[in-house]
Amino acid sequence: MKTMMSVDGSKIIRVSDEKASKLYREGFRYISKSLWKEKVRDVEQPQEEPTNKKTNKMSKAQKRHERKSKKNR
Repeated sequence: MKTMMSVDGSKIIRVSDEKASKLYREGFRYISKSLWKEKVRDVEQPQEEPTNKKTNKMSKAQKRHERKSKKNR
């Protein structure tokens, strides 16, 4: 796979090696994959905002302790 950008910089694409050689003859140029990641891949994916929800779940030890205390009653 190769990363290519059009001469005017409006189009950045990832293509196979064979297609890259054809595009190079048509005026595209090779660029780094990190540039593609920055400009195309990461922009297209929606950013998920982390949710900081805390739950009041008991730990395994707390559950075990509660079960033991119920048996002893």
